[in-house]
Amino acid sequence: MDTDLLKTFLEVARTRHFGKAADNLFLTRSAVSFRVKQLESVLGVALFARQRNNIQLTSAGERMLVHAEAILTAWERAKQDISLSNEQSIQLAIGAVPNIWGAYLQPVLQPLHQALSGVALRTEELPHSVMSRQLLARTLDVMISFDAPQMDELEHIKLGEVELCLVSGAGDISLADVGQYPYVKVNWGTAFNIQHARDFVGLPLPSMHTGSAAMALDFVLNNQATAFLPHHLIQDGLAQGKLHLVQDAASLSRSVYLGYWGQNDRLAIIQSAIGVLQQKAAL
Repeated sequence: MDTDLLKTFLEVARTRHFGKAADNLFLTRSAVSFRVKQLESVLGVALFARQRNNIQLTSAGERMLVHAEAILTAWERAKQDISLSNEQSIQLAIGAVPNIWGAYLQPVLQPLHQALSGVALRTEELPHSVMSRQLLARTLDVMISFDAPQMDELEHIKLGEVELCLVSGAGDISLADVGQYPYVKVNWGTAFNIQHARDFVGLPLPSMHTGSAAMALDFVLNNQATAFLPHHLIQDGLAQGKLHLVQDAASLSRSVYLGYWGQNDRLAIIQSAIGVLQQKAAL
């Protein structure tokens, strides 16, 4: 199987547009169309229902989506596994949803690297549903998310909490004043959205939506805006007077969960990694 065919299929499935997929892959539109037709010929089924300005996956295409992701991930992991250095005998693949790295995991990567002697770390930023599937396909060893995996085959533990504070780049303001300034809505997951809608009905419509806490912080600092951001990310800004906690605004907390497949042949290393992550989370 030509992996380029799978990459092209996934990009068309993501964009639902042959022209946009071609631009993203630095190909011509005809080349993208030819690759999709090649893949459909190999499989003997239509993967897309093509209508004017409306490209949708067929039922076969929906099923192929899962397999294409798994095949490409397995191929990338295989290439990395066989190219490990002499000092590294095994690879541990860790996936996390957007914002987990900057909000929680970045400070523990170095301790994890030092504690797992001879282990090469591979890190990914992936949607929750994709990580669950990759754990079962054994192309991912550990998933870390704001929501526990919901599949019975997967084990999970709670690692800790991320405290999210409403901060302002516009000076010392109260919750009643927030409507006068731009607001950035950061994607902190489903539970956050529910609590946010319940407890902060007075917040203005967002001037910006983002899945990146770092991008939100930059926008807040440069546009006198407000946003919910993790405590460790705003400490320097608070100390320097560039950021201020919004008065009368309660902080919100998100739980962080680690999931893994209990029959993984790397289970001993996964458990060692869990020990390091739990220890650092308690500090």
